[in-house]
Amino acid sequence: MLSITTPSTSNAVLIERRSGSFDFVAAFYDPLARLVFGSALQRAQQAALAHLPPAAPYILIVGGGTGWVLLETLKQRPTARILYLEASAVMLRKSQVLLVQQAPAQAAQVEFRLGTEADLPPDAQFDALLTFFLLDLFTLPDLRQLLQRLQAVCKPGATWLVADFCPPQVLWQRGLLKVMYTFFRLTANLKARRLPPWPEEVARLGLSRVSREHFFGGLIEASAFRFPS
Repeated sequence: MLSITTPSTSNAVLIERRSGSFDFVAAFYDPLARLVFGSALQRAQQAALAHLPPAAPYILIVGGGTGWVLLETLKQRPTARILYLEASAVMLRKSQVLLVQQAPAQAAQVEFRLGTEADLPPDAQFDALLTFFLLDLFTLPDLRQLLQRLQAVCKPGATWLVADFCPPQVLWQRGLLKVMYTFFRLTANLKARRLPPWPEEVARLGLSRVSREHFFGGLIEASAFRFPS
């Protein structure tokens, strides 16, 4: 059985957020997402994953959920090493079981770590960073601290893959996002009340955009960024 690491946070940037708050929704998160969005969320993630670095990169996946993205990443880069960071113990366990069931030969390449970006190894340096449907969960002050911490663990020239919701352009999109934030505020203790301006905050880091695609009527974006060398 794979182990789950629960590291110390003594040298980390702390962000005020209740850990494990998605435990309650873990059992029905994926079916609910498919009911609302069909295949759009997965197609956006696959579009972003097409820009993974070649060969055998060291990859950080933050907030990977129940494990689908982990398997997709290993399909794209079978020899990659991965640190899989997830704040929900239930989702982390689901990911762990899925990996053992679906790709046992690659289990040794993955470290499962329970926690948030505050629990990242202080000296880690990754070739690629994956944040799929993560940035939308934060208030603006917490988002800025998150981005600062993630930037610190990426190598020069590293690739950052993002799939997330875009600022809504039409009425139905605004309504859908409002319902989503209300739902997760009630079921997952979500602190944020609205979509933060994550594209502007990512741009402030000085990254270059490699690609951008839109899905679900433009509400979902898949992008690849590159850190300065």
